[in-house]
Amino acid sequence: MLTEKTLIQLLSHQGPEAAPERARELGQLGYMQWLGGLPGDAPYPQTALAALRLAEPYAGASGAVAEFCALLAASLSLPLTPLDLSLPLPRRRGGARTRRLSL
Repeated sequence: MLTEKTLIQLLSHQGPEAAPERARELGQLGYMQWLGGLPGDAPYPQTALAALRLAEPYAGASGAVAEFCALLAASLSLPLTPLDLSLPLPRRRGGARTRRLSL
């Protein structure tokens, strides 16, 4: 259920015109959300493999899902290496000026 929710969120926030860096940010946030929602006693390799199998068919439709799949695959590869995860940089999204222009 957690994987489906993450995929729905990634697919709904990712349009075809979205920038690759935004897709990367969303994919990383999706992975962190998925990872944070796992139960403490969940077997990670089996759970990650199941999530990867569920997400792979959608990787071509969304750069964010492709990034999510890449992170899952990297987390399963041996030898283990740290994943490059970061929160998006803060940025202005328009504010009052954008609201006035859209009226």
